[in-house]
Order: sequence, then structure tokens, then C-alpha cells
Amino acid sequence: MNNESRIILTAQDMELALKRIALQIVERNRAVSELAIIGIHTCGVDLAQRIRNIIQEQEGVAIPFGSLDITLYRDDWSLISQNPVVRTTDILFAVEGRRLILVDDVLYTGRTIRAAMEVIMDYGRPHSIQLAVLVDRSGRELPIQADYTGMQTSVLPHERIQVLLKERGGLDQVVIQNKN
Repeated sequence: MNNESRIILTAQDMELALKRIALQIVERNRAVSELAIIGIHTCGVDLAQRIRNIIQEQEGVAIPFGSLDITLYRDDWSLISQNPVVRTTDILFAVEGRRLILVDDVLYTGRTIRAAMEVIMDYGRPHSIQLAVLVDRSGRELPIQADYTGMQTSVLPHERIQVLLKERGGLDQVVIQNKN
């Protein structure tokens, strides 16, 4: 098994990327009081919380926050695991009419985002859903694209992107690893 990996974003790079994403969200959505931020489990929740904190500090406005588990909404959940780990979805605010910022760590095929939109629609009809991702990699299977991106990269088929976060007991960094 080859465990070679290379760092593509350091902690400092990640911080700058999240600040840039937050700034772009504010620029595009002048009425930040209409925003709500939702993170997709697992890493998307932590990244969403960071983006939310940056916007709240900058704008002085409380922004509703939610977390989303898409496990049972995935079209491939039975292929991923016989015993999927189901986490909680916490959306404790009215989705109806809000501008939602959906946050995930890596955008790859688009299937996670499609599933997340289905979950959100079960809660109501938002004004809009905008997507923020830390890393956008090649390999899309669905016509989904990010509105806000920290980094774009291409990854070979035998490689995967892993986002490591201090909230999850690691260092803040993004690495490319061989799957083999």
C-alpha cells in the first residue's frame, strides 16, 4: 500500500481561502440578514462554522446555522457501505425564502450536493442555494458547480483529496493521497 501524499493547502492557505469565500459571499449577498449557512457532514459543517464566524465578525449580524446529513439521500449509499453512519440534520430555522449557503469540503462528482439539495427541499423552498467548497476537483458526473471555491485542482483517478481539520483532531491542511 502506497501512502504517499502531498500537501496542496496549508493551514495558512485554508484560512485565506475561507476569508476570501466569506468576503465573496458578503459581496454577492448584500442583505446578509437574509442568509443562512448549512454545512454538510462531516468536514463541511466545520468549514461552514468558520465561514459563518468570519461573516458574523465582519458584518455584526447573527446568521442562522445548520448541519446536514445526506447519507440516506445519496443514490449510491448502498454501494458505499452496508452499514452507513447516519448523523443528525439540524436545521432549526425557516428555510422558506432564505438565501442558503451550502458548504462542503470537496466538490467531486456532484452527487453529494444533489442529495443535499433534496434534503433542503424537504424543509421548504429557499430563495436560492449557493454552494461554497474548499476544493473543487475534476470528475463531475452531474451539472453542478460551486459559486465560491477556495481552490480548483485536477486529481488523477488513483488519487483522492483529504481535508484535515483541527476540529477533527488533526492539522489544518488539504492533501492528495494515493488510493492504493
